[in-house]
Amino acid sequence: MQADQRGIGRRTFLGATAAAVPAARGRAAGQTAAGPAGLREKFFGCIAGCHIGSSMAAPVEGWPYDRIEKQYGTLERLLPYEHYGNRWLREPGTTEDGVERQKLMITAIIDKQDRVTAEDVRGTWVRDIKPESAGMVSEPFEAVLLAMAKTPIPAVDLGKYCDYAGLVSMARSCHPIGLINAGDVPNAIADVFEVGQLYQSGNSRGLRWAAVTAAGIAAATRPGATVDRVIGAIFDHCDKGVVREIERALKRTADCRDFREMRKVFDGMYSGAGIPYAHSYANEVVTKAVCVFRMTGGNLKETLIAGVNMGRDTDCLTAVATGFAGALSGGASLPAEWIAQSDKATKLNRFTNSQRTLKEHSDGLYEAFRARLKKMKAYAAEMEQA
Repeated sequence: MQADQRGIGRRTFLGATAAAVPAARGRAAGQTAAGPAGLREKFFGCIAGCHIGSSMAAPVEGWPYDRIEKQYGTLERLLPYEHYGNRWLREPGTTEDGVERQKLMITAIIDKQDRVTAEDVRGTWVRDIKPESAGMVSEPFEAVLLAMAKTPIPAVDLGKYCDYAGLVSMARSCHPIGLINAGDVPNAIADVFEVGQLYQSGNSRGLRWAAVTAAGIAAATRPGATVDRVIGAIFDHCDKGVVREIERALKRTADCRDFREMRKVFDGMYSGAGIPYAHSYANEVVTKAVCVFRMTGGNLKETLIAGVNMGRDTDCLTAVATGFAGALSGGASLPAEWIAQSDKATKLNRFTNSQRTLKEHSDGLYEAFRARLKKMKAYAAEMEQA
């Protein structure tokens, strides 16, 4: 009874703050100009928004927002950039470590045509990760995890040897887990805690926050999904401590009309510095992403631009926020030139683990989901005769 009352209270809170979302954005929340986005289009929006948003935000990753403002005003174009201290000037639209993690999950799901385990994804790591990618398109610590993955150590034990249990590593990458579990929030969360153990320990805060990403994406794919229903699903299914932090931030940002107002509010909440990856802890990044998603009403392009210009861990924030928005409204709001440039950059990236186009990634996931659904229908039909 208490859980039901708490859920009703939070949904009431969401309804009360819905007025903060401009009415003009209502059509974008789950719809295109031609009507509601179909499931295949939602898969594309989720993946394309994440990949394009990550690449647009990468050149300003780690910057304070006033530096972004001074140099670009509003950054809303793809730029070349260098990363990890090396001299490789990346083609505009080039993604990096978080998307590489995501690509490996996508490949494992496409190969299996179903939900995946940590062992499934470990097999894809060993087969597909290029040894030279560490420090180029992936974090240096991932080279250590790959070396251990080639030993008999169980896949679910690998994350115990990573120093960064609270980081956004899984939360900004687990979009495919939400999509293969489209509409199935509990199993999306269960799979995050399973596959996420490749990167972080099973009881880590990082995975509790990753559950928000997967839950939100799975909920956004449901027929009739809205921004409030997505956030309501997060409230109903995710860790209580995680939900309290998100709820506090939603209240504080309820009156924000744009990212410039919102990022000032967050100054008083998150300002970590002086430790490795200080701006990349999952609680900060995911909380901001949920608030951006609510503020933009689920419009994918607006969500992407807001995330890029928020400051601190811009690429991870944008990846999570656009995952929600793309899964809700599809990719129709993305400019065609952004999509084409992202695909071009992928083809030029010799370090990436997959050179699939955005559409090939999303269609592969969609077909895997359809295969899963077919198996579920066959099982249900058989057991109805038992």
